[in-house]
Amino acid sequence: MLLGERTLVMGILNVTPDSFAGGAGAALDSALAHGLRLFEDGADWVDVGGESTRPGASQVAAAEEISRVVPVVEALRRHGAGPVSVDTTKAAVAAAALDAGADMVNDVSGFGYDPAMATLVAARGVPAVLMHLRGSFPEIHRAPAYHDVMAEVVAELGSALARAERAGVPRELTLVDPGLGFSKDAAHSLETLRRLGELDALARPVVVGPSRKSFIGRVLDLPVERRLLGTAAAVASAVVLGAHVVRVHDVREMLEVVRVCDAIRGPAAERAA
Repeated sequence: MLLGERTLVMGILNVTPDSFAGGAGAALDSALAHGLRLFEDGADWVDVGGESTRPGASQVAAAEEISRVVPVVEALRRHGAGPVSVDTTKAAVAAAALDAGADMVNDVSGFGYDPAMATLVAARGVPAVLMHLRGSFPEIHRAPAYHDVMAEVVAELGSALARAERAGVPRELTLVDPGLGFSKDAAHSLETLRRLGELDALARPVVVGPSRKSFIGRVLDLPVERRLLGTAAAVASAVVLGAHVVRVHDVREMLEVVRVCDAIRGPAAERAA
């Protein structure tokens, strides 16, 4: 799995009973089958999460989150699945998942919620995705306000990268995610996507997760289960605007979108020339 040669597709495997967009649920057999299907559909890696971040969701204790995530990671490993990341803000959960065979960490708080997370990632020497959001867990979706949304996202992700480096995380092991739908209303998310190229200032690979998000629902006035085509449009925009990785629920369909967009953009070497 090499970043830059083509856009990578990260499949979402939610093992929670209350994910905003559905998912595998908490049953191990269902979660394993769903995860393997994501790989069969073409996912470059699968992101396993045991805590919902949908509006109104309650925080989950670390022990509960571990009980949801670790058996799934272990089962995927037993079945020879591809790379796996753990989607968590808690160092204890990340450590347990890495011990179970996970390859990387996806922290929506950008190492902001748990001071031990950056230290853990540094000690384990694994890649990490640092996402942008603001506020504590209950405040993620409350009345976001910006003077210049993308300038502030870039600056705050820069601070997250600096925090990671101070803890000993090599910069080359980090990716950044502007956090569409997190601490952003629909207009903020659309502007963030429109100005995605400004993240080039951070000189890190960019992950974009537009899948089934509320900003798509706001534009189309459609419920979450009818946002496939809107997601395809957002994924296409992300790829054309420079995303290195897209994080999606519908891997098979979005892989086709990504392949066509990559073909339109042309070979990476030509784009860099």
